Amino acid sequence: MKLVRLIEFLRDRLKPLIKICYVLLGLLVVVDALPFFVHKEGHSHTEIERLPGFWSVFGFVACVAIILVSKWYGHAGIMKRENFYDE
Repeated sequence: MKLVRLIEFLRDRLKPLIKICYVLLGLLVVVDALPFFVHKEGHSHTEIERLPGFWSVFGFVACVAIILVSKWYGHAGIMKRENFYDE
């Protein structure tokens, strides 16, 4: 029942909660961009890894690629019609 009360509490305060989430998102972007402004010698293996947000973009692109390949693979042969076994 505590979870239900928490959800109702948050639902009643939705607009301030959304504003807080935007502020946190902005802070995360600033923290991620800090290495771009304050250059520290890191342990990156390649030059592209030194770009701010590289691993975030890489993760997003990899996730989209996994989804697209999975959909293609599913439509290529794994998915069957509903009445496939009835025939």
